[in-house]
Amino acid sequence: MILSIESSCDDSSIAITRIDDYKLVYHKKISQELDHSVYGGVVPELAARLHTEALPKILEECKEYFPYLKAVAVTNEPGLSVTLLEGVMMAKALSLSLNIPIIAVNHLKGHIYSLFIEKEATMPITVLLVSGGHTQIIEATSLKDMKVIATTQDDSFGESFDKVAKMLGLGYPGGPIVAKMAMDGDENSYDFPIPLKNSPNIEFSYSGLKNAVRLAIESEFNSSVSQSLSLSVSSNICASFEKTAVAHLMQKLKKYFKLTRPNIFAVVGGASANIRLRGELESLCKEYNCKLLLSPLEFCSDNAAMIGRYAVEQYKIDDFTDINTLDISPRSKF
Repeated sequence: MILSIESSCDDSSIAITRIDDYKLVYHKKISQELDHSVYGGVVPELAARLHTEALPKILEECKEYFPYLKAVAVTNEPGLSVTLLEGVMMAKALSLSLNIPIIAVNHLKGHIYSLFIEKEATMPITVLLVSGGHTQIIEATSLKDMKVIATTQDDSFGESFDKVAKMLGLGYPGGPIVAKMAMDGDENSYDFPIPLKNSPNIEFSYSGLKNAVRLAIESEFNSSVSQSLSLSVSSNICASFEKTAVAHLMQKLKKYFKLTRPNIFAVVGGASANIRLRGELESLCKEYNCKLLLSPLEFCSDNAAMIGRYAVEQYKIDDFTDINTLDISPRSKF
């Protein structure tokens, strides 16, 4: 079995995965969302402190599996430096005390393997990774051959949802809140511009859309006699924003599909739980006769199960990391 640790941002998670059949023997995650919601986003130092409390509590529940562990896996990139360090320190302590090797896991590659928890991996595959920090199209041919084909120039898809929620005073995390508000709103209330609509390049950008939403909110405040926007106005802004944010993704994906005609396409990452996005991807893949893979909703956001699943593949090829050279990297060397 492999014990895996995830602490790249604001989720403390540990999992145990069986090597032979990929069975997820144990998995637990403690979210910090409520602690950060009052600040409208993740506070790194607070996140690190909460990891020091949560990770040992979860590890205590795993002691019965210690005799069966063959390795310990840990996210070491990308993420917040202070939170990555908490997981890496725990991994090093377990490696030394249990005399087992360490497997360093790239968090983004872990997201790709969230598609294959408790089952065989399917390669080659094209993946849309949408999260709080990344918006990328990745072509994965094998475990060691993954290439970023397109990425964002600025804000990510998930980050834009968080920022819109903050501007509207809706709380954190913004993704599910904005999506829920959008269900009750009129998506045609605001004509937000689709980013890079006339650009032939396959790339993403959300800073302009975010600014357009900001201007709309300011305009509503200036014309309102109240100190806050009505629920209907906020819902309409959310619906119009979500429609445009997803439309931007779909326009660029259609360009990609016309050029490459992928056989298998998948979407992963915390923002991949967006229902509108999933629905439009289903239609796109049906149009191009492409198989669509979706991560289970419980494994879309950061979790140790996906880290453990990727680590199993690394274990099978003896891809271990020297405890003396194991380090963290806020930016991905994907």
